[in-house]
Amino acid sequence: MLDVACRGRGTVEITDEVARIVRAAGVAVGVVHVFVQHTSCSVVLTENADPSVRHDLETLAARWAPDGDPAYRHDDEGDDDMAAHGRNILAGASVTVPIANGEMRLGTWQGIYLWEHRTIPHRRRVVVTVF
Repeated sequence: MLDVACRGRGTVEITDEVARIVRAAGVAVGVVHVFVQHTSCSVVLTENADPSVRHDLETLAARWAPDGDPAYRHDDEGDDDMAAHGRNILAGASVTVPIANGEMRLGTWQGIYLWEHRTIPHRRRVVVTVF
Protein backbone atom coordinates (compact mmCIF):
# COMPACT_ATOMS: atom_id res chain seq x y z
CA MET A 1 0.00 0.00 0.00
CA LEU A 2 1.22 3.48 -0.86
CA ASP A 3 0.11 6.64 0.88
CA VAL A 4 0.36 9.45 -1.67
CA ALA A 5 0.14 13.14 -0.76
CA CYS A 6 -1.40 15.30 -3.49
CA ARG A 7 -1.22 19.10 -3.49
CA GLY A 8 -4.44 19.33 -5.45
CA ARG A 9 -5.33 18.76 -9.07
CA GLY A 10 -2.43 17.31 -11.05
CA THR A 11 -0.19 14.27 -11.23
CA VAL A 12 2.22 12.64 -8.81
CA GLU A 13 4.61 10.08 -10.29
CA ILE A 14 4.64 6.84 -8.30
CA THR A 15 6.73 4.71 -10.70
CA ASP A 16 9.74 4.42 -8.38
CA GLU A 17 7.64 3.45 -5.37
CA VAL A 18 5.83 0.75 -7.37
CA ALA A 19 9.18 -0.51 -8.74
CA ARG A 20 10.51 -0.84 -5.17
CA ILE A 21 7.49 -2.95 -4.21
CA VAL A 22 7.98 -5.14 -7.29
CA ARG A 23 11.66 -5.72 -6.44
CA ALA A 24 10.84 -6.49 -2.80
CA ALA A 25 8.23 -9.06 -3.87
CA GLY A 26 10.91 -11.11 -5.61
CA VAL A 27 8.61 -12.12 -8.48
CA ALA A 28 10.68 -12.85 -11.59
CA VAL A 29 7.78 -13.11 -14.08
CA GLY A 30 4.28 -11.85 -13.41
CA VAL A 31 2.25 -8.67 -13.24
CA VAL A 32 1.83 -5.73 -10.90
CA HIS A 33 -1.60 -4.23 -10.44
CA VAL A 34 -1.85 -0.65 -9.12
CA PHE A 35 -5.28 0.41 -7.82
CA VAL A 36 -6.42 3.62 -6.13
CA GLN A 37 -9.07 3.28 -3.39
CA HIS A 38 -10.85 6.54 -4.20
CA THR A 39 -13.45 7.79 -6.69
CA SER A 40 -12.12 11.30 -7.34
CA CYS A 41 -8.60 10.52 -8.55
CA SER A 42 -7.10 8.02 -10.98
CA VAL A 43 -4.05 5.86 -11.61
CA VAL A 44 -2.75 6.27 -15.15
CA LEU A 45 0.13 5.18 -17.33
CA THR A 46 1.41 8.09 -19.40
CA GLU A 47 4.52 9.79 -20.70
CA ASN A 48 7.12 10.65 -18.07
CA ALA A 49 9.60 12.60 -20.22
CA ASP A 50 7.72 15.76 -21.18
CA PRO A 51 5.64 17.40 -18.41
CA SER A 52 3.60 19.26 -21.03
CA VAL A 53 1.82 15.95 -21.73
CA ARG A 54 0.39 15.93 -18.22
CA HIS A 55 -0.51 19.62 -18.50
CA ASP A 56 -2.36 18.86 -21.74
CA LEU A 57 -4.17 15.96 -20.06
CA GLU A 58 -5.54 18.49 -17.56
CA THR A 59 -6.77 20.59 -20.49
CA LEU A 60 -8.51 17.56 -21.99
CA ALA A 61 -10.04 16.57 -18.65
CA ALA A 62 -11.46 20.08 -18.23
CA ARG A 63 -13.26 19.59 -21.54
CA TRP A 64 -14.49 16.07 -20.68
CA ALA A 65 -15.74 16.95 -17.21
CA PRO A 66 -15.77 20.69 -16.44
CA ASP A 67 -16.00 21.93 -12.87
CA GLY A 68 -19.27 23.52 -11.77
CA ASP A 69 -21.46 22.40 -14.65
CA PRO A 70 -24.98 23.55 -13.69
CA ALA A 71 -26.37 20.20 -14.87
CA TYR A 72 -24.54 18.36 -12.05
CA ARG A 73 -26.59 17.41 -9.00
CA HIS A 74 -23.69 16.10 -6.91
CA ASP A 75 -21.70 19.04 -5.54
CA ASP A 76 -21.52 18.19 -1.83
CA GLU A 77 -17.82 19.02 -1.64
CA GLY A 78 -17.68 21.89 -4.13
CA ASP A 79 -17.72 22.71 -7.82
CA ASP A 80 -15.01 20.13 -8.58
CA ASP A 81 -16.81 17.24 -6.83
CA MET A 82 -18.81 15.70 -9.68
CA ALA A 83 -16.18 16.62 -12.26
CA ALA A 84 -13.61 14.64 -10.23
CA HIS A 85 -15.86 11.56 -10.18
CA GLY A 86 -16.41 11.84 -13.94
CA ARG A 87 -12.68 12.17 -14.58
CA ASN A 88 -12.07 9.05 -12.46
CA ILE A 89 -14.51 7.08 -14.61
CA LEU A 90 -12.88 8.30 -17.82
CA ALA A 91 -9.24 7.90 -16.75
CA GLY A 92 -9.63 4.77 -14.60
CA ALA A 93 -8.73 3.59 -11.15
CA SER A 94 -6.02 1.04 -11.98
CA VAL A 95 -3.23 -0.07 -14.29
CA THR A 96 -1.56 -3.44 -14.77
CA VAL A 97 2.07 -3.76 -15.88
CA PRO A 98 3.94 -6.96 -16.83
CA ILE A 99 7.01 -8.05 -14.88
CA ALA A 100 9.99 -9.85 -16.42
CA ASN A 101 13.38 -10.53 -14.81
CA GLY A 102 11.99 -9.04 -11.60
CA GLU A 103 11.33 -5.60 -13.14
CA MET A 104 8.35 -3.79 -14.61
CA ARG A 105 8.33 -3.81 -18.40
CA LEU A 106 7.39 -0.18 -18.93
CA GLY A 107 8.10 1.48 -22.25
CA THR A 108 10.93 3.99 -22.60
CA TRP A 109 8.79 7.04 -21.82
CA GLN A 110 6.11 5.47 -19.60
CA GLY A 111 5.49 6.30 -15.97
CA ILE A 112 2.79 5.44 -13.45
CA TYR A 113 0.98 8.43 -11.97
CA LEU A 114 -1.65 9.16 -9.41
CA TRP A 115 -3.81 11.78 -11.10
CA GLU A 116 -5.60 13.90 -8.53
CA HIS A 117 -8.86 15.35 -9.86
CA ARG A 118 -9.83 17.44 -6.82
CA THR A 119 -8.55 21.01 -6.52
CA ILE A 120 -7.62 20.78 -2.83
CA PRO A 121 -4.86 18.64 -1.25
CA HIS A 122 -5.65 15.02 -0.35
CA ARG A 123 -3.88 11.89 0.88
CA ARG A 124 -4.63 8.91 -1.35
CA ARG A 125 -4.28 5.16 -0.72
CA VAL A 126 -2.89 3.10 -3.59
CA VAL A 127 -2.90 -0.70 -3.40
CA VAL A 128 -0.02 -2.39 -5.22
CA THR A 129 -0.44 -6.13 -5.80
CA VAL A 130 2.34 -8.22 -7.31
CA PHE A 131 1.63 -11.72 -8.57
